[in-house]
Amino acid sequence: MLNNVIAIIAISFLAVGSLWGIGNLLHPPNQNKIESSHGSILLVAQNNAFNETNPTIYVKENKPTKLIILNKDFVKHDFISNELGINTAYLTTEQDFVTAVAGHKPGEYTYYCSFHPQMKGKIIISK
Repeated sequence: MLNNVIAIIAISFLAVGSLWGIGNLLHPPNQNKIESSHGSILLVAQNNAFNETNPTIYVKENKPTKLIILNKDFVKHDFISNELGINTAYLTTEQDFVTAVAGHKPGEYTYYCSFHPQMKGKIIISK
């Protein structure tokens, strides 16, 4: 009897896992996705990445762009761009930080999480 219950549970896990895998193959996550609305950008720190891919952020020179960094992870993260003077300090789970990117000089700048070296990307300011 116990062996039958264990077999049913194992088969259920296999079926659910297979369906989940097939669903991800048919509908892959959108790479380099940056959620934005009304001139603002949302970066979500989760699973050791910003928005799954550490996307490049594009902003216009002398046009402040609202940037929201949200930690949806169970570990601490931060967001730092030394060249642009942005430092969120430590963000705990569900904590956010709102700032603006207001570059007056076109160029390519880096951002990163000081806790996780693989969490890094670029901010490109163009004319």
